[in-house]
Amino acid sequence: MFFQKKSGGVSWLLVCLGNPGEKYENTRHNVGFMVADEFGERCNAPIQKLKYKSLTNIFSIGGESVLVMKPVTYMNLSGEAVCQAVDFYKIQPDHVLVISDDTALAVGRLRIRKGGSAGGHNGLKNIIQHLGTDQFPRIRVGVGEKPHPDYDMADWVLGKFQGEDQKTISLAVKRAADAVECLIQDGIDRAMNRFNG
Repeated sequence: MFFQKKSGGVSWLLVCLGNPGEKYENTRHNVGFMVADEFGERCNAPIQKLKYKSLTNIFSIGGESVLVMKPVTYMNLSGEAVCQAVDFYKIQPDHVLVISDDTALAVGRLRIRKGGSAGGHNGLKNIIQHLGTDQFPRIRVGVGEKPHPDYDMADWVLGKFQGEDQKTISLAVKRAADAVECLIQDGIDRAMNRFNG
């Protein structure tokens, strides 16, 4: 089987961003957690071991040993969790893959990048601050723009997917997991060619 639980050292961190707690489940800001849960389902193992200020598990993805993380720090402090795991496993930034939501992308659209600014995303901003670099790969999952300029951004990202958007995001979460697998196994350029668009 492609995915299996592994123990010991890890070669990648898969940091799936979201906010802990029932009230945030299935909100736009928690798309990262949804991708983590997709791996949990594929591997038939829960992501629930509390380490590095995150719920974690170690899986074999794309032939590599990967620590999957759902930080429990809340979005704005995600970098604290990432830093603890990076320090423990001595992982280089180019092997810290972050999954986040993106309001600038249409619902369900994926964008893989090798690095760059946080684009106004507080979770990414905090990770950049803690790692001291913005050169780490990320997969951004589109959650759509807020309906009108006066709409509060916090209300938008903390709102839940409805109707067609719910179906679209379910498929996007599976595609994002496929993209993670492709990126780790075949490299970021291959993943960008296949999944960006």
